[in-house]
Amino acid sequence: MLTRHMDAPFEIKRLEDDGTFAGYGSVFGVVDSYNEIVAKGAFKRSLREWRRKDRMPALLWQHDSTQPIGIYTKMREDDNGLAVEGKLALRTSVGSEAYVLLEMGALNGLSIGFNTRQSEQDQKTGIRTLTDVDLWETSIVTFPANDEARVEQVKACQSNVRDFERLLTQDAGFSRTEARLIINDGWKAMVAKRDAGRQAKAPEAIGDMIARMYRT
Repeated sequence: MLTRHMDAPFEIKRLEDDGTFAGYGSVFGVVDSYNEIVAKGAFKRSLREWRRKDRMPALLWQHDSTQPIGIYTKMREDDNGLAVEGKLALRTSVGSEAYVLLEMGALNGLSIGFNTRQSEQDQKTGIRTLTDVDLWETSIVTFPANDEARVEQVKACQSNVRDFERLLTQDAGFSRTEARLIINDGWKAMVAKRDAGRQAKAPEAIGDMIARMYRT
């Protein structure tokens, strides 16, 4: 059976300066844009199997299996949904990008990748209720299908801003003024004010990271 995806709100309860976070990957009883509901208990069997293997589902970026962005450290069901705790890999370009976008509120979606074991469908409404799934991965995504919950609180992180400024100035070759423009106003603002004909000295990989981070 092919792995399917279900988008849900990534309701962040905590985001710390070392990349650790906590929130809900899936909320029970909410009809998503695919006309599906996750029932309480749907993840229990799969989570038990992960614990037996002493492993966790993958933490991915936009469902791309080539782009892991950290690890999950805890997953459990409670009365609200699938409670997760994890840590972003801040020393990778994608992990750092994810952190910055989450911290500024540009992203708040999470999507689960799973195989369905058992489900029930209401013949009148057409709503499908998932009662048992194999959970393979959860990805941070741009557009969640379930709009029930949103980001509630993000902890400011001055040390991460300083690290990002250091990357821009020391590794990417931007001036401090340009770095501050990128951090505060975005890539376009820096380009608009950059002297005509001046080329950024950033290595290609870092330049691509910055362009992805601030594209519109």
